[in-house]
Amino acid sequence: MLAMDGQPPIGGKTTDVGASGVSISIADPLAVGQAGQLAFDLLVEGSFVTINTRAKVSYCIFSNGEFKVGFQFLQPDLAAVTALARFMR
Repeated sequence: MLAMDGQPPIGGKTTDVGASGVSISIADPLAVGQAGQLAFDLLVEGSFVTINTRAKVSYCIFSNGEFKVGFQFLQPDLAAVTALARFMR
């Protein structure tokens, strides 16, 4: 789930996850620098963990009929940082 500031929530497909951000494919473009709330699930050590954090758009590229949007996490909480670190192992 992706809820950019001032816009209704939309769905997307997570395509890449890193310690400091995520890439999500969506139908419509977003402006670089735009901020919002992200929520997505990661499979960590056999269990799903929901990451819920603020993020800002770092890039938006049209590819294969959709927009690939890179987000940089903005001050994720300790639970999110821990889950991401465990996922990256």
